[in-house]
Amino acid sequence: MSLDAQPAASAALDLSQALALAMKLHRQGALNDAQALYRRILRMDRQQADATHFLGLLQSQRGRNLRALWLIRRSLRLNGEVAGWHSNEGNLLLEMGRFEEAALAFERSLALEPERPDVYNNLGVLRRAQRRFTEAETAYRRAIELSPEFADAYNNYGNLLVDAGRVREALDQYRQALKLLPGHVEARQRLGLSYRMLGMVDSAAQVYREWLAKEPENAVARHYLAACTGQDVPERASDTYVENTFDCFANGFEAKLANLDYRAPELVAAAVGEACGPPAKALDILDAGCGTGLCGALLTAYARSLNGVDLSTRMLAKAAARGIYDSLAKAELTAFLKSAAARYDLIVSADTLCYFGDLAPVMKAAARALRPGGWVIFTLEALPPEATHEHNLNPHGRYSHSEACIRRVVADAGLSTEALTSGVLRQESGQPVQGWIVSARRICE
Repeated sequence: MSLDAQPAASAALDLSQALALAMKLHRQGALNDAQALYRRILRMDRQQADATHFLGLLQSQRGRNLRALWLIRRSLRLNGEVAGWHSNEGNLLLEMGRFEEAALAFERSLALEPERPDVYNNLGVLRRAQRRFTEAETAYRRAIELSPEFADAYNNYGNLLVDAGRVREALDQYRQALKLLPGHVEARQRLGLSYRMLGMVDSAAQVYREWLAKEPENAVARHYLAACTGQDVPERASDTYVENTFDCFANGFEAKLANLDYRAPELVAAAVGEACGPPAKALDILDAGCGTGLCGALLTAYARSLNGVDLSTRMLAKAAARGIYDSLAKAELTAFLKSAAARYDLIVSADTLCYFGDLAPVMKAAARALRPGGWVIFTLEALPPEATHEHNLNPHGRYSHSEACIRRVVADAGLSTEALTSGVLRQESGQPVQGWIVSARRICE
């Protein structure tokens, strides 16, 4: 979303200066100060469209999407002639999964400015999320035609080609994105992954080595190099890797997962129903690796208290905006659990423990955080049955585990495996990701 100002010519000088300062603070990330100034402007002039719109963008950054949408739509009623504002509305609706409304917003933007490459790129993202691949490809090609130096459009086009099984073609798009913008993190990740999908392991490793040569302390590059080569594999993903990855992923997280037919939260919620019976708002629950709150939102009927923990500040902001959590903490999961002795009746974790290779420390900490008879219910990605090792770090950066490993670690933690079933957690690159749904209970002493 963009901060394109259209101040009214008749605005008083002090209001224009205040708006310029608020926008500067906004761009610098001083959100509290910018918000206060936008609101001050609106107290002076409730019809000030720019302050209304930019306050809406700020609310979106904070995960308050419904409030953001109300403000952005009000600004468009005040001034509907700014193409970028319609595009911002479309991006917000896309993030909220309201695809048809998003499409209409993008169409309104293009009606005002028919040759905006950013809007065609956004339209490509939308059509890909709807799995309308031909229309998505047309949109990305138009974006690139209008702006041949638009790195994001090449990267997004590459993602679409991977989804369509055209991985070799995707390589060219990722290379071009990196040629235009060498610091494009997603393009580097996806280029390496695409090489790996094609069996070109040495080429994938070289992508990450070159990245580390430019940024020796880059935790993301180091993690993917280990995933690609099998050398210097960490026992779990580093805090820096997890935080950076999910901070970057926060905007549009839910729309992207919808495109992957993401099912882990629903599978966890179903397992909770099997384990805990009918909901009665009687349980103290921890959502471990809560993300934006997709899993927590399915468990409120069970919760006397619902608490979340995550490493990503931006994900936590999205979770807070749901208004369902009694507390949210930014912390590494194992350390957080160690500090919470016998605090919970239920710990749930959807797609978080797949960032742990060695599950023993986190599982022991989870057992300690449960009350006697309490449950821990979680998902993991599954190793193929023919695998001879207990866990593996995959090229996409997540670990997969064997059934034997899970049963052993659960038992060693003093828990009883009550249910362990297999299921598809998501689609990735057009292929199902097989996983485990595990329900374990702390043995009463």
